[in-house]
Amino acid sequence: MSAAIPPTERRVSARVGAISESATLAVDAKAKALKAAGRPVIGFGAGEPDFPTPGYIVEAASDACHNPKYHRYTPAGGLPELKAAIVAKTLRDSGYEIEPAQVLVTNGGKQAIYEAFAAILDPGDEVIVPAPYWTTYPESIRLAGGVPVEIVADETTGYRVSVEQLEAARTERTKVVLFVSPSNPTGAVYSREDTEAVGRWAVEHGLWVLTDEIYEHLVYGDAEFTSLPAVVPELRDKCIVVNGVAKTYAMTGWRVGWVIGPKDVVKAATNLQSHATSNVANVSQAAALAALTGGLEAVAEMRTAFDRRRGTIVRMLNEIDGVVCPEPEGAFYVYPSVKALLGKEIRGKRPESSVDLATLILEEAEVAVVPGEAFGTPGYLRLSYALGDEDLVEGVARLQKLLAEARD
Repeated sequence: MSAAIPPTERRVSARVGAISESATLAVDAKAKALKAAGRPVIGFGAGEPDFPTPGYIVEAASDACHNPKYHRYTPAGGLPELKAAIVAKTLRDSGYEIEPAQVLVTNGGKQAIYEAFAAILDPGDEVIVPAPYWTTYPESIRLAGGVPVEIVADETTGYRVSVEQLEAARTERTKVVLFVSPSNPTGAVYSREDTEAVGRWAVEHGLWVLTDEIYEHLVYGDAEFTSLPAVVPELRDKCIVVNGVAKTYAMTGWRVGWVIGPKDVVKAATNLQSHATSNVANVSQAAALAALTGGLEAVAEMRTAFDRRRGTIVRMLNEIDGVVCPEPEGAFYVYPSVKALLGKEIRGKRPESSVDLATLILEEAEVAVVPGEAFGTPGYLRLSYALGDEDLVEGVARLQKLLAEARD
């Protein structure tokens, strides 16, 4: 057994050194680097709408740039007018009535998630995390001192976990359950009945729930978004909602998210943010205010385009032997199983994992996808259909051509 490294010789802390790079951002960066080098790479890796931010939002930001009141520090927890808009938006979209003191405006959804976990977790507290999961969730939990406990759902259940699975994972150290609907990376959407069942189970056992509602407006077909604290009011004192403008308004780069929760938790998270970053950039907050007080016409247009692309990508992927692609009900991702392709020969190579297969696809087909290992479930690939229709068809056609060569 090797001796521990003395603190004076440890260049990076063990806590931060254990953090994994964001696999989705890494894939996107590699694809962009290859494109910059002249390679005709088509990227399915990025989790962001391919539409520009609506003009009226950009104009509001431009006006804010010229307003001296936005040139100074503002309250660490967010502009009062933006908090008020979040209160009104939450009632409008979720049927959940809250107060401004329950809102913290953050630098995007990632900061919202970390600060929420940091505010309620003590070292060793367990958080039940349904997999496939977005890559940031487990890392945020670990950074906050918690322990992620994964439970896995696959394509046979539409990537939705059951209350029975949650109960089997519960221990005396369980404090929080993570609930995400619509889901990244699978696009799974829980019905109102299933959402209520999860909430009532959490209430029964005195557990906290952190629910991420960032894809609330991106649902398709007969699927409906359901806000957990709205349907299980008894949970509200132990429920934290995270959300933001990134996906609904094509504002991923503006970095505005928020936490909604009990006042004492929000105050604690606000204190943390006051030392970590202070206020979110005022120009971005002004843009978010315009977004939330405007209409939802832009997201309706995006949703129509995403729905069309959803049908195309699911159909084309399911035409490939060895690929099983369920139809997602929300967000803008597909999460096909590629287990039947692993171990087969493709252009002289035999990929043994979805990481190997994703690497082969990038090298041979010049298509960037994210392997399932990044989301806690090897044997799958995540593809975002938030890209132009022509690129989508061309990219999947390249996959069809390459993977048709798979041989035993």
